Amino acid sequence: MRIAVIPGDGIGPDIIRQALKVLDRISKVYEIDFEYQEVLMGGAAIDETGRPLPEETLEVCKSSDAVLLGAVGGEKWDKLPGHLRPEAGLLAIRKGLGLFANLRPAILFPQLKSASTLKEEVLGEGLNIMVVRELTGGIYFGQRGRRMGPSGEEAWDTEFYTAHEVERVARRAFEIAGKRGKKLMSIDKANVLESSRMWREVVSGIAGDYPDVRLEHMYVDNAAMQLIRNPRQFDVIVTSNMFGDILSDEASMLTGSLGMLPSASLGEGRPGLYEPVHGSAPDIAGKDLANPIAAILSTAMMFRHSFNREDAAAAVETAVEKVLDQGFRTVDIMQPGMTRIGTEEMGDRIAGGITKN
Repeated sequence: MRIAVIPGDGIGPDIIRQALKVLDRISKVYEIDFEYQEVLMGGAAIDETGRPLPEETLEVCKSSDAVLLGAVGGEKWDKLPGHLRPEAGLLAIRKGLGLFANLRPAILFPQLKSASTLKEEVLGEGLNIMVVRELTGGIYFGQRGRRMGPSGEEAWDTEFYTAHEVERVARRAFEIAGKRGKKLMSIDKANVLESSRMWREVVSGIAGDYPDVRLEHMYVDNAAMQLIRNPRQFDVIVTSNMFGDILSDEASMLTGSLGMLPSASLGEGRPGLYEPVHGSAPDIAGKDLANPIAAILSTAMMFRHSFNREDAAAAVETAVEKVLDQGFRTVDIMQPGMTRIGTEEMGDRIAGGITKN
């Protein structure tokens, strides 16, 4: 299995190092051979090549079976023009690999229920939400610009979707819902936005192809409130690029920490890209403080979605639960009575806990 590895910026190299420990352990236990090729993207690529996504990086990723990404960005590059900032590399690699569906699970581990800011009676038992975010369309990729108008400088960003872009991500969400609780919530702003009205029409139009899945619609402002008021009503959510970006980050806080949340970006017949949801946190880079669990759980998603190895995915997730059961915590999920450990030790303990199920 060929894996393109992009450590990225800030804590990216710290957490990717732990994810590779887990991959190496899986390789030994399950006798799966991995070939890693490290490439540049984001701020590290800007410093080295002047571009956030060098062509060589994209070509290596295209020829790989999967891509593992740490994090990109940081204040160091914030004053660069938009097309030269680290985040531009992230948008470009998604587009270049055709990764139109971003899967962001928000799972509350029972060991971390008290780490959430919500009351336990609101969270309930077994909270597990899957946000399916459209990834290569919408306002992040629409036309934008600035100009001088009669009253001064003006700026605009365009929310643009084709029916095809909506249908393909909706079908992916229906398929996922069919394997889970058979309930899909499509989130839009159809009372105001024309793009959302088309979104709702397209999603409703294909619902008949999935008769075992119950489809409901909700406005995004109500969804933001309901995620906090009653998160257990959600199972699978499908929504646009910008709404998905915001709502998945909100859902992540139900779980206690961004450091617990993996993601998978998928297309059709292309390598998937796997990365933690959190950012680069340059203020704690190299200090053995970052939580590597999201990056490690991203490797579990890699086994499940790119390599079709449910056994290996389950082994990684079980190892994470074992370490949490033993009371070990990084600083972001630290609780009274638990044992605080650093990034490196967390990676060592999870890798060491992987056994063949």
